[in-house]
Amino acid sequence: MAARLAGRWTADQAPAVEAASAEMLAAASPACASTAGASPAVGLPLVIDLSGLARLDTLGAWVLERTRAALPAGTTYAGASPEHLILLREVAYREAAPASRRRRFHPLDPVASLGAGVRSLGREGLSGLAFLGEVVAGCLRVLARPRSFRGPALVNQIEQIALRGAPIIMLISFLVGCIVTQQGIIQLQRFGAQTYVVNMIGILTLRELGVLLTSIMVAGRSGSAFTAEIGSMRMREEVDALRVMGLDPIEILIVPRIIALMLALPMLAFLADLAALAGGAMTSFLYGGLSLEAFTFRLQNAIGFRHLAIGLIKAPFMALIIGIIASVEGFMVEGSAESLGRHVTASVVKSIFMVIVLDGLFAVFFAAIDF
Repeated sequence: MAARLAGRWTADQAPAVEAASAEMLAAASPACASTAGASPAVGLPLVIDLSGLARLDTLGAWVLERTRAALPAGTTYAGASPEHLILLREVAYREAAPASRRRRFHPLDPVASLGAGVRSLGREGLSGLAFLGEVVAGCLRVLARPRSFRGPALVNQIEQIALRGAPIIMLISFLVGCIVTQQGIIQLQRFGAQTYVVNMIGILTLRELGVLLTSIMVAGRSGSAFTAEIGSMRMREEVDALRVMGLDPIEILIVPRIIALMLALPMLAFLADLAALAGGAMTSFLYGGLSLEAFTFRLQNAIGFRHLAIGLIKAPFMALIIGIIASVEGFMVEGSAESLGRHVTASVVKSIFMVIVLDGLFAVFFAAIDF
């Protein structure tokens, strides 16, 4: 069954548009016409031919989409121009979901919600692993054809991540080092052991605090930028254009960004360590009366290279997690600014969550091997 539309479906033709919609519903199903908007009718799907439409605006698209939703399931459009299809997709995307029927609380609802969350988490984990495989394959292709690697893009990304991100990361690390040291001195003074605050700030900073703070700030700053850039390219169909030209978006867009992240994050973590220790030294002098020479001497005796190595070993893995999540969320952006904002937020939240989880796993691992 088919229905062919013609003329202008625009706001200035609203009465005629509504009349045509009602006529189409009545022709499809008399029962449907009387309950339009209540629920999709049951019957044979309809093909709505839009080839005769002279013009379609937002109101016409909204009425058309509302009518299609009230027609039997499976009703589709045919003969629509690309512009009309884009408008219809936007209207369908922004269309508010029909008011759901109020349902009673069931004792198993929390369990069902938990199950749905676990299933969604598993699905996203598999998607991330599949994307990681594509990135590894892209890196191997670049190694096989070094000329295809985009060196300027790598340098630009390192500049954006490391050079431009270093000041704010060092400032935050310095302040956190001051705060942790101050609180440590206050607590340790009760036992007359305030000098041990140097051991505390040294080990805590090098093993955990420096790399964790850096990863969280990189996820919020650079990870969100990755998602926004890739998502914007998706909205402008530039990613599809790359594929049409025979170029691999993974090699062009993702590989330079992830390599830049894996190179920049250890450098930033090292700078964050230095800044936090500087904050600790200043606070130790101001609150604990510990001179810089005494702080440095005690720090040399308290920490070893393995403490610094543990933090730097974790940094590339955290960078990889941030890059994968940011890229996956960027490729999931649909054609609207709302979708872009939603995925940028999801990218930051998921990256920070996974960075903390990964840090916990590393802590357990290094404790298990007594490193």
